[in-house]
Amino acid sequence: MRITTLGVALAAAALALTAPLSACSSSETEATSTPAEVVAEASTGPERVDAIMFSALVATAGVTVIDVRTPEEFTISHIQGAVNYNVEGPDFANQIAALDPAGIYAVYCQSGNRSQPAVAQMSSAGLENIYELDSGISGWENAGFPVIS
Repeated sequence: MRITTLGVALAAAALALTAPLSACSSSETEATSTPAEVVAEASTGPERVDAIMFSALVATAGVTVIDVRTPEEFTISHIQGAVNYNVEGPDFANQIAALDPAGIYAVYCQSGNRSQPAVAQMSSAGLENIYELDSGISGWENAGFPVIS
C-alpha cells in the first residue's frame, strides 16, 4: 500500500510539473519512465533520474533526501530537507547502515559522480529504494529548482 500511495503521489507531482510544459512543445516526446513506474521498478535496484523526476521524489512525504557532498559544500547550498552524509567521510558506512532498508532515498552530489559510489554502497548495504539525481545539484539548479543557501 505504501508503494502504491507513493506512486500516485509521484505521478500527481510529475503531472503537475510537466502539464504546463506540454502545451509548449511542437513535437511529441516520450518519457522513459513515469514516477509510478520508477517506484514500481525500485525493488530491482537503484534508479538514476533527471531533475524533474527527482523534484517529484523530493516533494513526496516519507522520502529521505541525502546529499553525499562534503559538509562544506552542503553549507554553501543544498536541496531543502536534505541530510548530509559525506560519501568521502569516515562515518558514511555507519550512517547508511543505520538507514531503514524499507525506506525510500533520493541521493545527490554536485554533478552525479560521487553519488554513484554512494548509491553502490547503499545498495550493497541492502537498501533497494534508491533514486539518484543523474546531474547532481548543478543539474538541479540548471533546471530551475531552488536550493537553500
